[in-house]
Amino acid sequence: MVEALLTERPAELAAAGAALVVVLWSLTWRLTRTVVTIAHEGGHAVVAVLVGRGLTGIRLHADTSGVTHSTGAGRGPGVVLMFLAGYVFPPLLGLGGAALVAAGHPDVLLWLGVALLVATLVSVRNLFGAFAVLVTGGVFGGVAWWAPAEWQAGFAAALCWFLLFGGLRAVRELARSRRRRRTRTSDADQLAAITGVPGGLWTGLFGVIGTAALVAAAWIVFV
Repeated sequence: MVEALLTERPAELAAAGAALVVVLWSLTWRLTRTVVTIAHEGGHAVVAVLVGRGLTGIRLHADTSGVTHSTGAGRGPGVVLMFLAGYVFPPLLGLGGAALVAAGHPDVLLWLGVALLVATLVSVRNLFGAFAVLVTGGVFGGVAWWAPAEWQAGFAAALCWFLLFGGLRAVRELARSRRRRRTRTSDADQLAAITGVPGGLWTGLFGVIGTAALVAAAWIVFV
């Protein structure tokens, strides 16, 4: 199986391997984790707007944390969906991107990323957050505009795997933080307060969705 992948899908396998190294190595993870945070907060923001809440701002911090502020009812299905969206959005974006790359449209993925980042920038309310979104968008746009097609494909594929693996690592960090009682204000805890379902089950659901997205992406790309 491995030999077949190395022979038939070397570029795709290299992209996945590079993304996994970036996520697992603490140094590179600290430097790149903000990209996952942008996707996380973007998920909250998109769903908040879709369910009719008023989006008042996004803040991204240098410690790679973030928060999305919205106005509206404090309970109900819309609030549940909004809090649920954060941890599942990065792997779902990775899955959708993997489908685009596999279909031969990495440039479409990159320009969609730029468009989403521009929309996010409008709602960012702090200097570091604006800087992080601008840098990320600049990298995406630069690759989409100047890079050769094969470099675009490689970068886009690595980005998808980074979101998939990174989304799962973020869930793992959430679970560890909750076990050590370092946080009681996480998305899982907010969902527990709203629904009465324990936060650990919500954390597990985040992980299940992220794992399913990873398996689905692997199926699309390698099978």
